[in-house]
Amino acid sequence: TNNPRPSSFPALRTPRPRTGLRSAAQRGGAAAMAMALGEGGGGGGGGSRLRRQLESGGFAAGEYVKQLSQQSDGDRDLQEHRQRIQALSEETAQSLKRNVYQNYRQFIETAREISYLESEMYQLSHILTEQKGIMEAVTQALLLQADRDDPALGARRAAAAAADPFLPLSAKEAAVSEEGRQRTLTTLLEKVEGCRDLLPESPGKYLVYNGDLVEYDADHMAQIQRVHAFLMNDCLLVATALPNRRGAYRYDALYPLDGLAVVNVKDNPPMKDMFKLLMFPESRIFQAENAKIKKEWLEVLEETKRNRALSEKRRLEQEALPRPAPTPPESTNPFEEDEEDEEEPSAEEEVVDLSLEWIQELPEDLDVCIAQRDFEGAVDLLDKLNEYLGDKPVSQPVKELRAKVDERVRQLTDVLVFELSPDRSLRGGPRATRRAVSQLIRLGQSTKACELFLKNRAAAVQTAIRQLRIEGATLLYIHKLCHVFFTSLLETAREFETDFAGNNGCYSAFVVWARSSMRMFVDAFSKQVFDSKESLSTAAECVKVAKEHCKQLSEIGLDLTFIIHALLVKDIKGALQSYKDIIIEATKHRNSEEMWRKMNLMTPEALGKLREEMRSCGVGNFDQYTGDDCWVNLSYTVVAFTKQTMAFLEEALKLYFPELHMVLLESLVEIILVAVQHVDYSLRCEQDPEKKAFIRQNASFLYETVLPVVEKRFEEGVGKPAKQLQDLRNASRLMRVNPESTTSVV
Repeated sequence: TNNPRPSSFPALRTPRPRTGLRSAAQRGGAAAMAMALGEGGGGGGGGSRLRRQLESGGFAAGEYVKQLSQQSDGDRDLQEHRQRIQALSEETAQSLKRNVYQNYRQFIETAREISYLESEMYQLSHILTEQKGIMEAVTQALLLQADRDDPALGARRAAAAAADPFLPLSAKEAAVSEEGRQRTLTTLLEKVEGCRDLLPESPGKYLVYNGDLVEYDADHMAQIQRVHAFLMNDCLLVATALPNRRGAYRYDALYPLDGLAVVNVKDNPPMKDMFKLLMFPESRIFQAENAKIKKEWLEVLEETKRNRALSEKRRLEQEALPRPAPTPPESTNPFEEDEEDEEEPSAEEEVVDLSLEWIQELPEDLDVCIAQRDFEGAVDLLDKLNEYLGDKPVSQPVKELRAKVDERVRQLTDVLVFELSPDRSLRGGPRATRRAVSQLIRLGQSTKACELFLKNRAAAVQTAIRQLRIEGATLLYIHKLCHVFFTSLLETAREFETDFAGNNGCYSAFVVWARSSMRMFVDAFSKQVFDSKESLSTAAECVKVAKEHCKQLSEIGLDLTFIIHALLVKDIKGALQSYKDIIIEATKHRNSEEMWRKMNLMTPEALGKLREEMRSCGVGNFDQYTGDDCWVNLSYTVVAFTKQTMAFLEEALKLYFPELHMVLLESLVEIILVAVQHVDYSLRCEQDPEKKAFIRQNASFLYETVLPVVEKRFEEGVGKPAKQLQDLRNASRLMRVNPESTTSVV
């Protein structure tokens, strides 16, 4: 056993390392294993020796395995040694896992702290930028106020600015002449195709800043195109570069600075040096060439917006100041004094104070309310403005303010319309639309609100009907269908009454909508009840359920029973005529096999059951037609005809409404004629005196018992007698036949 046996232990054979590098790696791994597990899994002195051996710097795995194979007494020693090494390996792995997990937790906590610190630094930078802008705006305002108070000081400052080229940017702009600014703007805009008509020449417009940018997609951050932006004192022009003409551009978009917001985009390599322009309801992302140019764009945009706001505020203040009326030339018109007296109040009324802070900030506040979905706040601001300008004259500043506000009103209306569109979620019932509907009504859009509300509810009802699963009996499905539809209709009617309480003109639209919704309900109802050829009793029960649910709408003063009658009359007529044809065919078939024999029910139980059936049909004197034992002095054909006719009448009365009166009456007459004509024919043709007497007894039962019961039940169900049935009962013969004829005439 002192010789190694490589063939018996292939897993322990280790090839000779080709380089010293692999041996070093093996020694390093073994040393790491020994350091990680401490005392190891061998236990006692053996574990300590194994650990020291693995920790030694000159440990060679191949030599160790070779020596171990030579010293082992057999397979058992090698297996035990292998298990000890495996235990050491597992403990080492567990120790490494614990260390990695601990380091990973520390790394996550460190990354979180770094993120918090970065966010705070970004907020601090933004606050400092705002403070800087406020200080510059205050300084500029103070300088302008000083220039207005002391024109001589302003002239000296302008002269100093022209003489000193190293003045700040704002002072340089104050010193540049208007003619030079416009010349520069005209020269640059000549390079842009399609903007000449969009930028009317005005004396106050000039170029502030321009440069090349790269536009990126806001959703996927993919590069779209290269653009050139021209920032003017009142707007921002974006133009795309022409591919074959260097330095030439094509017009892309024009954004007024009043509705433009600039947002710094945090660098996220490789996406860096970007900023976002917000123009409700869209946004665009641009990338500058480097961080310095991005900073210049952000600063000059903010400064230009502030200067624009200040100049607009000063203009409104100047227009609000009373102007001295020009001295009119002397006139000899004796009525001129009266005309001047009448015109003076109108001149005073033209002065409208629009310098109030809330009016100046109104367009921006409306944008914020729309963005934050604060629809009530936006409408409150509009009501406040309308109340303030209600008795004021319509001057040019008021028209400009109205134009800005009207644009926001259109945006708000579009958002509210989208809230009511069927594309939105239909969950929440009718109350979920109340917020948008009420704000549209406050904006004076009650007709549009009514139309959108009803469209939304129609889509909700249609979706609810489609989601019903057609399973089980038809009557069970109709119960579910009626519950879903009429409950939705009732909730919609109540919500409509709440939302449009003061708009009586919208109720006609609701009635039209209810009729169209009822048509949709009847389509689903008829497809399941009548198209599937259900029995007349099932159809009658289903129609009865629909009528009962329809009566619930009378709680709110809405009666749609006549609509459901008008929509169902065609299908019910078809069902009555179809069932009438079935009864006639069955009666003719029984007549063809008629032997004119008495019925023998064999058992008293069967006779008792027949008595109950005839009593339920309204035949109270049936006992006089019963004989000894279990005999009945009537033919099977006449009894079956009586039960089938009365069942048809009962089910038809459940379906009855005035439009079906003649259809039901004609169907009954046709059914009765088949039986009566057969009896008449049998009386004419039968020669046997006993059978002839039996036929007369059956005829007496039909004329004296069945027909009066049919006539009475029809009058109870309809509310008025039927002359056709009376004539049928009073006639001794409904149709005379040729005595020599042997063919029944039906």
